[in-house]
Amino acid sequence: MNFPENIFYTKDHEWVKLEGNTATIGITDFAQGELGDIVYVDIDTVNKHIDAGAVFGTVEAVKTVSDLYLPLSGTISEVNPELNNKPELVNSDPYGAGWMIKMTVDNPGDSDKLLKAEAYSALVGA
Repeated sequence: MNFPENIFYTKDHEWVKLEGNTATIGITDFAQGELGDIVYVDIDTVNKHIDAGAVFGTVEAVKTVSDLYLPLSGTISEVNPELNNKPELVNSDPYGAGWMIKMTVDNPGDSDKLLKAEAYSALVGA
């Protein structure tokens, strides 16, 4: 499994790439592997302020639907438009073309509460 060192992780299996107060968020390689083939991503929270831990959308796989939890409080500014026609990008490139949202973070320092790659790898037993 792939856990890049330059991003943060959550216990709910989202990843966060923080650049200043802008965060790009998706689900981890572990999460997409557990879900199986992703067939639909539903995120209708653009331009909404959401608190950390709240649901910001869902991801649908062949056999299940899973909630997506926001790792940091802030306002969602963009949803990956490619996922409308190619939700399988979440499976094939979860940390790249399969990103889900971009947001403006209220407090970038809150990233201290997130996991680093080594801790996330230990969490999932990889």
